[in-house]
Amino acid sequence: MKKLAKIKYLPNNFNIIEPGDYVECAVSGKKIKIENLNYWNVELQEAYFSYKEAHQKREKLEKN
Repeated sequence: MKKLAKIKYLPNNFNIIEPGDYVECAVSGKKIKIENLNYWNVELQEAYFSYKEAHQKREKLEKN
């Protein structure tokens, strides 16, 4: 994985603004291959490595 992509996250889809190989998880910092990108938050425009990181973020937001 060489280049970070810029993504516009939409409900049920995303648009690639700048091509790349991966994005980074907003919670863990792990690299996510574009073809494996399944979890994101449209309002925050953040990607998550898995449902676990997505759940952690949701819990954190609910506490604030």
